[in-house]
Amino acid sequence: MKRLKRAGIIFWEDKVKAELNRFLADDFFRNKIVIWLSVISLVVNLAEWILLWIYIKPVDFPIIIHYNVYRGVDLMDSWHQVFVLPLVGIILFVINLFLALYFYRAKERIASYLLLIAILMLQLSFLVASISVIIINY
Repeated sequence: MKRLKRAGIIFWEDKVKAELNRFLADDFFRNKIVIWLSVISLVVNLAEWILLWIYIKPVDFPIIIHYNVYRGVDLMDSWHQVFVLPLVGIILFVINLFLALYFYRAKERIASYLLLIAILMLQLSFLVASISVIIINY
């Protein structure tokens, strides 16, 4: 019984690997523009995670999450709320990546490039916002 169960798991793993290889063998993932825009977006998001992890420490009191030039501090919350911004960045990256894949397969390459450029700009904006939160709290 164990051997059959293990064989079923191995078969399932092989099937998943084959599907993943087929998915990544698509022309979309071999395009240099797509690769560069995706990698840079992920590196910027990773830098955001690392900066927040280094500079925002667990504290018992609320920290400043948002600052407005006209009204001053307008949002304070617990320290772990700063990690929502890079999380939203990853979620939007995945959504835009699949939309770009859809448009690329539909022979709308310009639309897919624009989606990837938009997510890069969004990641850079989130990085600036995260650096602002770090600066405000120190």
